[in-house]
Amino acid sequence: MPIYEYRAKDPQGASCHRCREGFDYRQSMRDEPLKTCPECGHPVERLISVPSVSTRQSVKSMLSDKNLKAKGFTKLVNEGGGKFRKTT
Repeated sequence: MPIYEYRAKDPQGASCHRCREGFDYRQSMRDEPLKTCPECGHPVERLISVPSVSTRQSVKSMLSDKNLKAKGFTKLVNEGGGKFRKTT
């Protein structure tokens, strides 16, 4: 289940520290966003946050000549003077 971030719509008028500073809330993607703070009932809004993304491959292995060729990409190496050479 994803974890969503919430904060009081009006942080100055928030009645508890939790919604004033913001809090995380774990809920299903199918659930409606929270409208009020679970602690004090003050109106809250869901924030847009950066997702956590990880890959099992290292950047070095993803950009290797062998992997790029297997995925159908062409790697170009800058030789200087506006000239490029294909490596895969």
